[in-house]
Amino acid sequence: MTANKPVSLRNWHLNMTLERSGGVSLHLQLVQAVVNEVCKGRLLPGSPLPGTRKMSDDLGVNRKTVVQAFEELQAQGWIETQPRRGSFISQKLPIFTSHQAPIVEPTPFPLSLIESGLETYALSVSPVKPSRWQFSDGVPDTRLVPFDVLSRAFRRALLISARANRLAYDDARGNLSLRSAIADMLRQERGMSVSTEQVCIIRGSQMGIYLSARLLSNHTGCVVMEKLSYPPAREAFESFGVDIAYVDQDDDGMSLDALEQMCVQREISAVYTTPHHQFPTTCMLSLERRIRLLALAEQYNFIIIEDDYDHEFHFSHKPMLPLASMETAGRVIHIGSLSKILAPGLRLGYMVAPEGFIQRCGREILLIDRQGNAVTELAVAELMVNGQMKRHIRRALKVYQLRRDHAVKRVREILPMARFNVPSGGLALWLCFDEQLNMDKLQKEAKELGLSVLLGDLFSGLNDKTHALRLGYADLNETEFDQALMCLSHAIAKQEIAPT
Repeated sequence: MTANKPVSLRNWHLNMTLERSGGVSLHLQLVQAVVNEVCKGRLLPGSPLPGTRKMSDDLGVNRKTVVQAFEELQAQGWIETQPRRGSFISQKLPIFTSHQAPIVEPTPFPLSLIESGLETYALSVSPVKPSRWQFSDGVPDTRLVPFDVLSRAFRRALLISARANRLAYDDARGNLSLRSAIADMLRQERGMSVSTEQVCIIRGSQMGIYLSARLLSNHTGCVVMEKLSYPPAREAFESFGVDIAYVDQDDDGMSLDALEQMCVQREISAVYTTPHHQFPTTCMLSLERRIRLLALAEQYNFIIIEDDYDHEFHFSHKPMLPLASMETAGRVIHIGSLSKILAPGLRLGYMVAPEGFIQRCGREILLIDRQGNAVTELAVAELMVNGQMKRHIRRALKVYQLRRDHAVKRVREILPMARFNVPSGGLALWLCFDEQLNMDKLQKEAKELGLSVLLGDLFSGLNDKTHALRLGYADLNETEFDQALMCLSHAIAKQEIAPT
């Protein structure tokens, strides 16, 4: 009898409605519906799902739509398929519930502002000095930008703005057409339930991190980051005197056991994370940890700052849906970048959060920037609406995947002593070395050979010695990468390392 029970459980109907007239694809709506059921605790780990044929009949959609949704859910780790048995909610997922421990009474999304004057602050992480070769921290290749298409969009944007007398001051939150285009993209591509009023245009993701630090700085709790993390984010919080606590990490991302222990011991106001491709280690926060992180945010009443700086560049399957796409009760500040898609010099990004928070962001922008570049925003909005942006992403993605594969192959051949995991996406590798290697000397030797490298020490919030390098490969073609890698190999060879 027990063996037959899972089959009988498949007779239930998925209680959901698909919006045919909306802009979000049917298969993505189905993906989001299953994710929501898991997050609400109504679909538990091991729960069987109806067969694709039955579900397509129940929902009145083509079976291919259901198959596509199931394939995406399986690729992202939400479900698992067992031969001759069917599809089940993954056993690896935690039970999503907020009743596992005493709960702090939920409060609305924190909106208080610091009222005192700002401290004088200079970012200590300066750009790499020009060298013949350099391994960046993972920037795109601006040579891939479709400049002819972009220039035409800029020309039209300038003419339209001038003729309509729209080159004066506008909404500090950004041009309405671009905010609307971004909201549409997030709904259609990333499963996020977002309105135009929840979007704010920023000058790159760093501005979004800075605004988040500014608006959350009056809270008494600390901000949690991984021990290895993005230095400018760390320094943005430090510039406001925010107490930063550091948590362990491994190949699956942030340690949620360590975070939960920290939650018990002290008050936390926010957790900053780069879950899609962790900066700098490139690993992806596992699905079970994503669910648990959201549960801890609700349980201990903190905000999650999700820095999704290179979401589009994922190679193994469609990008993992952001934390902000799940049931979050407005606890996620989602920060994205358009600079990585086009060119860093365009300085375009966006923030997504509850409307009240976005309104406060607009007021802060009035004080420091007034508004962004209206012509640039109009031009990029056109590229998003007419599909040119998506076509560029598809082309760039193919190039970057080939460069990732080439970089992996050549590092294995030329630097066999380096340890690394092949990243499923992103624009850089994280190479780890034996402790016998003097990293400071390596950097100096490389510099003399005309190569700039980024030491792992730079990314440590606790100033720990980190025998690692972050190697950006996307902005180098195969010939350039090989030449830079040979320089690095020669610099390593100058040190006599005892065999292990």
